[in-house]
Amino acid sequence: MKPTAEQLAAAPDLTIPDVIAPGLRVLFCGINPGLWSGATGHHFARPGNRFWPALHLSGFTPRRLQPEEQEELLAFGLGITNVVDRTTARADELTAEEYRDGGLALRERVERLRPQALAVLGIGAYRVAFDAPKAVVGPQPASLGGTAVWVLPNPSGLNAHYTLAAIADRFRELRLSVGEFPG
Repeated sequence: MKPTAEQLAAAPDLTIPDVIAPGLRVLFCGINPGLWSGATGHHFARPGNRFWPALHLSGFTPRRLQPEEQEELLAFGLGITNVVDRTTARADELTAEEYRDGGLALRERVERLRPQALAVLGIGAYRVAFDAPKAVVGPQPASLGGTAVWVLPNPSGLNAHYTLAAIADRFRELRLSVGEFPG
């Protein structure tokens, strides 16, 4: 669903519900919802976002899901949350304080839900939210209460550093580390 100009104009600072459940294989964590996501209520909703294609190409899902099918992720042991809840046009509109506060809330969410892995989609957001200025993309040395922590490339179309194939390769590394979903 393409949002109207009025819906996009009303989207800043909205929040959208997480797609979460206890005991997930992977909890994917975006930086924050964009305006399309705020207007539609679906994560990674902007057409140029590469999350949904990368998820499928990496083997996490048997077909490419659409943003409006986000609840189907739970059947595959996958979920979505964000470091910062509020929608913005660009992640650079967020403050360091919002990232740090979001990192604390994310830690609490992970402790409560206990996913097998947390995958933060954006190195810059991870570095600020978790006070890890030297972190690199890939598995992180420290876990969160038994949950493996990974940093993966931001799938936004604004991230020119990674192609879709490269993002899917990183997602695949994570998928292989957590194993196949028995369901």
